[in-house]
Amino acid sequence: MSPRQVVLDFVAAMEANEKDRILAFFDDESVFENVPVGSVTGRAEIWKILESIHDYALSVNYILHNIAEDTANNVVLTERTDCYELPDRMIRFRAMGTFVIENGIIRHWRDYFDLKQCMDQMPAGTEWPE
Repeated sequence: MSPRQVVLDFVAAMEANEKDRILAFFDDESVFENVPVGSVTGRAEIWKILESIHDYALSVNYILHNIAEDTANNVVLTERTDCYELPDRMIRFRAMGTFVIENGIIRHWRDYFDLKQCMDQMPAGTEWPE
């Protein structure tokens, strides 16, 4: 499976909002670098970051505006709008993602986005998980 297809399948898993399906793309050496917030390593730590919104969201939609693949280095770039439907509002923010794929596993995922733009849309008192 091409790195591009791995990322497309991962996006589909995120949109399905199914924990086990999402975590199947990672292993204990995978790194998620949520650039404005910090970096974590391993499935359990990655889920700690994702669960804060995925457990609360009624629906998730990643609108892919552009996707590019560097097949020589197994790197995929995504330009997207992430949309999370919460019980009382819709959160939307632009993101740029870089995925390094190794044997069908996301080895390194870096997301760049405006944290203030995201947090300004969240319910009062919401904090980003550490």
